[in-house]
This record gives sequence, C-alpha cells and structure tokens, in this order.
Amino acid sequence: QIAFMTLTLFPIRLFFAAFMMLLAWPFAFIASMGSDEQELEKPLSWWRKIVDILLKAIMRMMWLAGGFHWINVKGRRALPAEAAILTVAPHSSYFDAIPVTMTFASIVMKAESKDIPVWGTLIKYIRPVFVSRSDQDSRRKTVEEIKRRAQSDGKWPQIMIFPEGTCTNRSCLITFKPGAFIPGVPVQPVVLRYPNKLDTITWTWQGPGAFEILWLTLCQFHNSVEIEFLPVYIPSEEERNNPVLYANNVRRVMAEALGVSVTDYTFEDCQLALAEGQLRLPSDTCLLEFAKLVRSLGLKPETLEDDLDKYAASAMKMKKEKVDLKEFSAYLEFPVSQTLESMFALFDENDNGVIDVREFVIALSVVCKPSKTLETIQLAFQLYQSESGTITEEDLAHILKTAMGVSQIDVTHLFRAVDEEEKGKITYDDFYTFAELHPHFAEDYLYADQMGAESSLETSSLSAPNGICTDFSPDSAGDRKKPLQKKLN
Repeated sequence: QIAFMTLTLFPIRLFFAAFMMLLAWPFAFIASMGSDEQELEKPLSWWRKIVDILLKAIMRMMWLAGGFHWINVKGRRALPAEAAILTVAPHSSYFDAIPVTMTFASIVMKAESKDIPVWGTLIKYIRPVFVSRSDQDSRRKTVEEIKRRAQSDGKWPQIMIFPEGTCTNRSCLITFKPGAFIPGVPVQPVVLRYPNKLDTITWTWQGPGAFEILWLTLCQFHNSVEIEFLPVYIPSEEERNNPVLYANNVRRVMAEALGVSVTDYTFEDCQLALAEGQLRLPSDTCLLEFAKLVRSLGLKPETLEDDLDKYAASAMKMKKEKVDLKEFSAYLEFPVSQTLESMFALFDENDNGVIDVREFVIALSVVCKPSKTLETIQLAFQLYQSESGTITEEDLAHILKTAMGVSQIDVTHLFRAVDEEEKGKITYDDFYTFAELHPHFAEDYLYADQMGAESSLETSSLSAPNGICTDFSPDSAGDRKKPLQKKLN
C-alpha cells in the first residue's frame, strides 16, 4: 500500500498541500500589514473577517489534502471572555497544528519561527507570543505577556498552549509547565485523539523523523482526528495562588477524559534520560530524582550553567573536605528544607551525616549538560586530581558512579585500558585521547561487564514504551511512592 500510494497519491497530496499553503500566504501577508496591538484589541473590521474566513477555509483544504477528510469536534469552544487560554494535550505531532488553524488562536512560538518563508507569515498572522532563545529574560517576558493578554477581558484572541512542552506518544500526560496557569484565569482544556488503526502521526524522541511521518501519513487514505473541548476549568483561590497545583489539577481532568495515566516527569527529564552522550543513564539511576530535586530547590534552567561554575569553584577550594547538612545549606546558599534534606540524602554515602560536594557538582553537570559527557568528566578530573594532575582508579570509580547515578560500578577494565603505561594513575589528557580513539568506551568497557542482560545499554537501545524513556511508562507510576534511592549505600 505504501509503495502504491507513494507513486500515486503521495505526490498529488504533497503538491496540493504546498499549493494551499502558498495560496494562504498573500492573504496573511496583507492582513498582517499595518496592524498593531491597539487594533487587535478592537473588533475585527469587515475585510479582516473575510480574510479570516478565507484563511480558515484554505487551511481546511490543506488538511483535506493530507487525508483528514473530516475532523470530529466534540464540545463547545468557549468564548475569549469565558476562557482566555486553551490548554491542549497530549502534544504528539506537528499535526497538532490542526486545532490552531481551525481556531486561529494565538500560540507560544520560538521567535525564529517568524523567519521561516511562507509559514512564518502565517504564524505572524495569528499574533503568537514569541519566545527568544537569545534573551535570557525571555521566560519572564513570555509569562508576563501571556498574563497581560489573558487578563484583557476577551479583547485579545485566545491563547492556545501545549503545556507539556514536548511531544509524547499519548500513552500518558507528563508534567504540565505552569506558564498557562500563572495568570490564574479560567482555562478551557482541549484533548486530542488520533484513533487511526496505524499510527503514523506520532513524532517523538525515538522513531521516525519528521519527513518520514509526513510521508507515511500522506500515504494513508484517511487520517482520523478528534478534538474535544472540555468544560471551562475555573480555578479556586488556592489554585490561583499556586500555578503548579492548578496545572496538576487541569492535567488530572484531561487525563481522565483521555483515559490515560499521568507521570511526574518533565520535558527536562526527557532530555536527561535520552541524552546522546557517551554515558547513558541506567534504568536504576538516581539522577532523574536528583534533577527533580534541583528544580524543586529553585535552581532555574536558564541560570544552571552559571550556578554550576559557582559551585564548582567553591568545591575546588574545599578539595576533599566533607560537609554536613548545615554546611551544605550554606554552600548552596539555600535554607534547610525537606527538599534540601532529600538531596543531601542522595549523596550521604554511609548515613554518617556528611557528603562530598564534588559529587553534587558532577551530578549537577550531568543534569546541566546531559549530552556533553567529556565536559563533565573534565570538570570531575579538575575536582579530583592531585597536584600532578592525575587521578587514581578509585577516583575514576567515584566520578563515573556519580555521573551515572548508581551505587556500584567496576571501572578496572576501563582504567587499565586508559593507563597503558601501568602507572596506576591517569590524566584527563590520557582519558580524552582514549575516548577519541574509543568513542563507545562505555559500551565496551563499562556496560558490557557491569550490567549483563539487563544493562542500561540494552535498555536504552530499545524503543521506549511511550516515546520518551523507559522510566516514563505509566505502568511504573506507582514507583513515585518508593523511598528515595541513594547513590551510594
């Protein structure tokens, strides 16, 4: 069927969809000229209403060309005055743009998107909230803009937000980002379903790429999509004061409507668990728990690298000195709290009330730079090396044990391979040279010996059950109730 459709229907559909997008461009371009914020807050002029109808019709024809012959819509879309924000989940594909083109609600987009030929003009037409990667203060500005529009009593177009912040395969809902819930205004949850016999829609961390997804979908004779507008969710006073609670409660309502589970893992956890570095995290790693504690403590992703440099510099001055909870609190410049105590417990080697802050720095480096294995190891060498710039096999064991978040690891095979001259000590240059010659050193010298049939290598190479990572499976949702796993015990 794929071969037949590729030679017949696929090129026709692709050409027609591209033609529809090009046809929409001049209308969007003209309608976007000269408009400003004051004009947006006024009712649409008669000619803009006509352009709006034409663009929606053209976009509907584009989706028709893609095999979405009809779109099943359930429920009633709330008016902007009833719900200024539409929260959509699960987010699993670029085909999730269907409800955007149906409603022409504003969305939150990367600022770079407006420079994409043709598509960028269509994006600008719906007046999105742009997020700039180059602006360190962009997150705060984005939240403030969402809040300003949401509290305009329906003067601005509704804002459509995908609060998961990343794509999953719809088997569960991951943690919602709080941006849509900070304004504290009513939101309307919107759930998406793709009840197709063969799933060619899902575009996640693992599996087919973007073009392959497009190709397979256009080779399907018909593609089904359901959009359900749930009742408007009006937050309580407690939820208005606590965006995280608000987000979790809305997520629960949407999960019940979808008939799926929820998981407390986030977009950042996806990046950490599936990082393409030379060290892959095993399934029993405690670094995912550590990453959650880092966020709970208040360390912000946008300043994490600066925080890492600060903590590393302090750790180098302390050398091998161990600290207790009170000293750890002073080191981080955070008051003692349950979160801090939980983080301390992860590194409390023998339950003796002291930890080595160098291990904290290494773990933070992995969370901060999950794909940059050698940068973390270089930093670890600086923390552990002697005055001659060398480390021992015991030091290397501490470094890799912390970097992988496991309680035990045998590095003898790896250390001897690096230490060709059998000096009993190695430098970072020795390790770097070895890693350059053996880019898969972890697979060859660590995983193969340590983990056997249940190794992290084998686990990582398999397709994840829900498109993110094995630890995100809804079947393991009960694991959240387990006590904290310590790195060393």
